[in-house]
Amino acid sequence: MPGAAKKAVKRGKSTKASESVKAAESAKAVGAGSGPGAKPESRLALVRRARRINRELAEVYPYAHPELDFDNPFQLLVATVLSAQTTDLRVNQTTPALFAAYPTPEDLAAADPEELEQLIRPTGFFRAKAKSLLGLSAALRDRFDGEVPGRIEDLVTLPGVGRKTANVVLGNAFGVPGVTVDTHFGRLVRRWKWTEQEDPEKVEAEVCALFPKSEWTMLSHRIIFHGRRICHARKPACGACPIAPLCPAYGEGETDPDKARKLLKYEMGGQPGQRLRPPPDYPGKPAAPLGAAE
Repeated sequence: MPGAAKKAVKRGKSTKASESVKAAESAKAVGAGSGPGAKPESRLALVRRARRINRELAEVYPYAHPELDFDNPFQLLVATVLSAQTTDLRVNQTTPALFAAYPTPEDLAAADPEELEQLIRPTGFFRAKAKSLLGLSAALRDRFDGEVPGRIEDLVTLPGVGRKTANVVLGNAFGVPGVTVDTHFGRLVRRWKWTEQEDPEKVEAEVCALFPKSEWTMLSHRIIFHGRRICHARKPACGACPIAPLCPAYGEGETDPDKARKLLKYEMGGQPGQRLRPPPDYPGKPAAPLGAAE
């Protein structure tokens, strides 16, 4: 395990989290304007707190990355469409056979719908997803010479592709900065009072305004990592959270450090990650293939 990554994982479980909890208990939601008589947080204070959270998350997750296995923009586009209403793990377990059968947009556009449905069945909603994959592959073949376009204006014209999917592809396959507003991202930025918006496009706009464009893609990865590993929807591991003093929602979850550590997921909890082929600096274990014991 690389030293920097190992150190970061330990940090997420160690004394820093305990110290953060003590600080949060004595001064909950520093600068967040909560509590009786508290002044509303100024715009400048919000920006500073948001950027500090981003810096803290960068230290905890220096290995943050897209959790879908892919080798090219087309594979990432397909995998992202399949990831709706399921886990990245299930997608990663499904795509090896899919890409072996249909390696190019032209191949996928010509696929038998029933055969395609059976291949992607493990991801759920397979009929609707098969229709989207056939449609976007045909559009890539007919309108973009079989290549995934590198502009959001073009990507969102493809069947089954919205801004979230487009930003994932642009940020991770083309290096074009973008904020990915999935369920984890939206939940956390509302908990942190960065926005009160529910509409993903409005969330994207308000969060983008808090950070320089160069940070958008990695910010997305860090927040999604944090949401999957520590700041869970139903029971956040507040007592093991390194940004507890900066969080207005501290206390919604388990605050006891020992109990909170038992709630940690994936590499933070000593469990496999979501990728079958994680990047070299990932400190956790690869996921198991489809059908293997999980």
